[in-house]
Amino acid sequence: MKTILETDNDFICDIKAPCFQLLEADEIELVQASKTQVLFRKGDNLTKQGAFASYVLFVISGMAVQYLEGDNDKSFNMRMIIPGEFVGLSAVFNKNTFNYSSVAVTDCLAFLVEKDTVANVIKQNGQFAFNIIKRYCEQNSKLFETLKSLMFRQMNGRMAEKLLYLNTLKPLYPEIFQLLSRKDLADFAGISMESAVKLLKVFEKDGLIELVEKDVVIKKPHKLLEISRVG
Repeated sequence: MKTILETDNDFICDIKAPCFQLLEADEIELVQASKTQVLFRKGDNLTKQGAFASYVLFVISGMAVQYLEGDNDKSFNMRMIIPGEFVGLSAVFNKNTFNYSSVAVTDCLAFLVEKDTVANVIKQNGQFAFNIIKRYCEQNSKLFETLKSLMFRQMNGRMAEKLLYLNTLKPLYPEIFQLLSRKDLADFAGISMESAVKLLKVFEKDGLIELVEKDVVIKKPHKLLEISRVG
């Protein structure tokens, strides 16, 4: 992790994301005064489950995995974090600790904004607050879908679903599957790595996907969708 200073070439003065365009001039000054620009190298943790949270992250560039840590080194990947997303919003409204971990799968540039500043701006600016609530509700909806998948779908259905999900990111990130290990895919589906490897081979044998080294090429998305629904 590296703090980007104003003298660095990578320093970004203005926060140009649409959600920040909703702020008034004094609110922008408040955010600017409390933000720090940081470069997370590939493999760095953006957040650590259980660690004290004094800030909220806003991702400018790069990609990360959000995951839950369990016992015996087990983990479950919830989603990919992409540019334009907030990380750690729950620390503003709930506990003073991060309730999940996230790790950079590419170099990630992010703003760290003090959570008290975010809370104050939310209280002052209704339109900005609406935007934050909308984002929060969308993430919660996806988490419920993930929970339903874990509870009611079999292994092949969960794997098919996660392959389709990751494939939606391929237009923006063609290397998405190459950035993730087979263990990562297994952790997305909530299964063992051995089971994940077997399922990938079965899907390939059935002509649903093609495995090109680490890459996964979806050949029959409609068939995978059917498996994700009934599996």
